[in-house]
Amino acid sequence: MTVITKEARRLKRRRRVRAKVVGTATRPRLAVFRSNRGVFVQLIDDEAGRTIAAAQWTEAGVRDLDRTEQATRIGALIAERAKAAGIEQAVFDRGGYQYHGRVKAVADGAREAGLAI
Repeated sequence: MTVITKEARRLKRRRRVRAKVVGTATRPRLAVFRSNRGVFVQLIDDEAGRTIAAAQWTEAGVRDLDRTEQATRIGALIAERAKAAGIEQAVFDRGGYQYHGRVKAVADGAREAGLAI
């Protein structure tokens, strides 16, 4: 009997979501990676194959917050960096994670800062 781990199930969901979610130059993909310690977020243009902006939990002013507050602040940071790059909209890629908790906090933080998701 094959045992499918929790991480393998997440990666299977991630591949399924990535088949449908594609970022462009005008509407990049907002990709989220969640670790036990923090959150990493990138704005990705899949057509050109490049990262437009990124934010992570290790940045100054974010590291000392609790994890949900970190995620909200990271969402606001990525929205500020997107606006600086001239981006108003993004498509949200939850990375196979459930849209709950820290992943939802990233999306809410980005929306509050003015990024249309």
